Amino acid sequence: MLSNIGPFQLLIVLVIVLAIFGTKRLRTLGSDLGSAVKGFRSAVSDADKESTEQIGDQSKKDADFESTPADEPRKEQRK
Repeated sequence: MLSNIGPFQLLIVLVIVLAIFGTKRLRTLGSDLGSAVKGFRSAVSDADKESTEQIGDQSKKDADFESTPADEPRKEQRK
């Protein structure tokens, strides 16, 4: 469906969009869209760095398994 779109059809769509929004509004929309894409890429990059740091950091332990309750002597139960 999209492979049948030619340059003439794209030109018609561009003219209609210009007639609806105007050149100033299109410039504003373009800059807003560009800043949104830039912010999204930055957020994805930060999340990727953070997950890589969490995976690579082996010094942090989630739990201490050196001493478990099974290793400790049992206390006598009162009857």
